[in-house]
Amino acid sequence: MIKKNTVFNKHNPKLIENVDIGINRQILAYGSDLMAVKVWFDEGAIGYEHKHHHTQISYVESGEFEVVINGEMQILGAGDSFFVEPHALHGAVCRKKGVLIDIFSPHREDFIQGEDNENK
Repeated sequence: MIKKNTVFNKHNPKLIENVDIGINRQILAYGSDLMAVKVWFDEGAIGYEHKHHHTQISYVESGEFEVVINGEMQILGAGDSFFVEPHALHGAVCRKKGVLIDIFSPHREDFIQGEDNENK
């Protein structure tokens, strides 16, 4: 796990954790009010719909995803992004193997504690 006050973070495969079938993530860096996370998806992997009190911005680094936010669906590919308001129901299905870079404000306490989703 990365310590929150670490200024520079080098890639370390030992910090990648499996969070669900076909989904792995690594916390890139975080402080009390911001967190960056890299999430790898295998084709067909599902980030089940959930909600949390954090604001989220996600950038599609690679692959193709079917993203649903509050019932509205879009197909997004490399270079696209999406914004999630606090408490908005959202999820994604990976259509082509890919990577999302997720930014959260404030940081995801549940990720640090090792829980998947708080569903609040």
